[in-house]
Amino acid sequence: MPAEPSHTPIASSEDPVSSLCIEGVTVEAIARGRGRPLLFLHSETGLDPSAAVLDHLSERARVIAPSHPGFGRSDLPRTMTTVDDLAYFYLDLLETIDLRDVVMVGVSFGAWIAAEIAVKTIERISHLVLANPLGIKVGDRETRDFADIFAIHEKEFNELAYHHAGVGARDYPTMSDDDVRIVVRNRESTGRFAWSPYLHNPKLKARLHRIKKPTLVLWGTSDRLAREAYGRAYAAAIPDASFQTIEQAGHFPHIERPEEFAQRVFAFAGLREPAAGNRGAL
Repeated sequence: MPAEPSHTPIASSEDPVSSLCIEGVTVEAIARGRGRPLLFLHSETGLDPSAAVLDHLSERARVIAPSHPGFGRSDLPRTMTTVDDLAYFYLDLLETIDLRDVVMVGVSFGAWIAAEIAVKTIERISHLVLANPLGIKVGDRETRDFADIFAIHEKEFNELAYHHAGVGARDYPTMSDDDVRIVVRNRESTGRFAWSPYLHNPKLKARLHRIKKPTLVLWGTSDRLAREAYGRAYAAAIPDASFQTIEQAGHFPHIERPEEFAQRVFAFAGLREPAAGNRGAL
């Protein structure tokens, strides 16, 4: 029997964010909806409890969306320094709360984590969706696969990352000190996990053949942080993976096209309206 997780109850609209302790690491987590479990792994921009995509996905699945260690208000153990460490954390999470037949959905940095999980084991995963994923090297040593996100101003980042740059804009003077701290912490943790090697694991591409579950690579066509050819190369490295594009969306299609994003996930994973009364709770 899996160990009983230590957490406060998750999954009510009145208390949308709670905590979950996995092997001594406490992270923020959101759970909504009912039906088959869907593990949502957020991008480097962090986890927004009010994100429309979570509501859309929860219409047909029991969405479990943790904030990665080091992001938001989640713990960051000193021993966690690589995406590989984060992948093992999520393997512990899947086992601790005994999630099975999981639809695993990751975006950008979260998709990289999802891929690292899937090359280790697919035992608890039914379907894998990687949206504008990071994590592999496609070009040669002299060719940059991604824009240098740590060297550009936020305004330029938004122009490269979004179909409509204003979607990513923040009005810092009106934000609370806590919200600003979270933005800075998310960026700091992205640097911790993805600075060197830059936004990839040199060994991951050669391991993607181990993913023997239905996989969909989604790509927002307005992404200028990375090119569509990169996404297609990612899909080509995974056996029988499908590749689909989402128009009028950039690097974060779950933000710019949340309803279409959810519908693509539903169609791919065969998620239908769950039976009444089948509410999930962690």
